[in-house]
Amino acid sequence: MPATSYLRRLCACLALGLLVGCRPEPAKPLDQQLYVWQRQWRPAHEQALAESRADFSTLRVLALQAQPQAGWSRALVDLSRLKADGRPVIAVVRLDGQLPALDLDVARTQIGQMLADWQAAGLNPSGLEIDHDSASARLAGYTDFLLKLREQLPPGLKLSITALPAWLDSPQLPALLRAVDSSVLQVHAVSNPRLGLFDPVQARKWAERWSHVTERPFYLALPAYGMALLPDTGGVPLVESETPLNRGGERRELLADPQQLADLGHQLRDKPPAHLAGLIWFRLPLPGDRRAWSLTTLAAVARGDALSGRWLVELSSQDGLYDISLVNVGNLDQALPPRVELSAEQCDGVDGLSGYTLQALPQHLVFNRQSSARVAAGGRRALGWARCIRIDQGAWHVYP
Repeated sequence: MPATSYLRRLCACLALGLLVGCRPEPAKPLDQQLYVWQRQWRPAHEQALAESRADFSTLRVLALQAQPQAGWSRALVDLSRLKADGRPVIAVVRLDGQLPALDLDVARTQIGQMLADWQAAGLNPSGLEIDHDSASARLAGYTDFLLKLREQLPPGLKLSITALPAWLDSPQLPALLRAVDSSVLQVHAVSNPRLGLFDPVQARKWAERWSHVTERPFYLALPAYGMALLPDTGGVPLVESETPLNRGGERRELLADPQQLADLGHQLRDKPPAHLAGLIWFRLPLPGDRRAWSLTTLAAVARGDALSGRWLVELSSQDGLYDISLVNVGNLDQALPPRVELSAEQCDGVDGLSGYTLQALPQHLVFNRQSSARVAAGGRRALGWARCIRIDQGAWHVYP
C-alpha cells in the first residue's frame, strides 16, 4: 500500500475516533417509582403490584400519619404481600401541615415502633420519607426536627422529604436539603385548586429552580389521578380525591392529562435538570378508583410510549338478541363518546345502558350519551341491547 494512501486512512480513522469520542453521552434513564397511598390494603393490591413490577423500580408506601384531631394512625399495610413483591420499599410518614408543632419524642417513638414492626415481618425498608407541608416560616424548626430524627434512625436508612415549590423563596431551604439524603418535589395540587391540578410548564420551571438549590438527588412527584372540587359555604372549595366526601353538591372534576405528563417526561429525559434522579407517580391504581389513571395508561406514560385511544364496538347475539358493548382497545383512558351509530335492520326492541339512550331508526341504531364517565384502557362498557334481524358488525361509527 502506498505511504500516502496509508496516511489518509490513518488520518480518517483518527478523525472518526475523535468525533465518536466527542459525542455527548446519552442521558441516563429516569428512575420510575410509585406511591402506594391506600390507607387500608385490599386483596386487589396483589394483582396491581404484580402488574406494576416491570415499569416501576421502587414503592413508596404510606405507612403512618399524624393529624391534628385524630392523632397518630397506621396505614393497614399488608406487610407479607409487600415483602413478597420484592422491590425496594420506602416507608412514608405523613405529618399534616396543620399540626401546631412537631413533637420529636412522639414522632421518634411512633416511627421507631413502625419500623420495628415492619422488620419483625421480614421487611427492611431502604428509606424513610417524611411528608410534611410545612409553612415556609417554620422551615428552620422543621430542619432541626429532621436533624434530630436522623440521629435516631437505624444506620444506613436513607432519609428523604416531600417538598413544596413554595419553599423555593426561603433562605432556609439549602440547610433543609442538606439535612436529608434526597428530596421529592411535589408539583401537583400545590396551588389554588381553582387554578387546576397540574401545570406542566410551571412544573418544569420549579424543577429547574430546585436543581440550582439542591446539591443532592431529587425526584419529581407527578399526578396520575383526578380530583373534584365541591363548593363550600365559606367560599373555599373542598377537594375530593381518593376518599369520597359525605357532602352533596355539584362536583367540578379535574384530571391530570396523560398526554401533558407524557410530553413533560420526554422533555425531562432529553434535558434533565441537574440532580434529577427520577419520577414518582401518585398513585398505584386499584379497581374502583375512578379518579386514578388505569395502570395501562400510567405505565405507558412512564415508559414514554406513544399514547392512543381507540374504540371498538363488539356484538354478541343469540336468536336475534344483540348485546352491544364499547371497548377501549388503546393504551389511553378515554371519556365515553357522545354518540355511537350502528347499521341495523328491522329492530323491534331496543334499550340503552350505562348512561346511554338508544334510538332505533329505519337503518341505524343511535346511542346518545346522557352522563359522562371514563373507560380505562382495555376496559369495556355495555351500550345496550337490541332485537334485530341483522346488525352489521363492521358498520359502526363513534363520534367524535
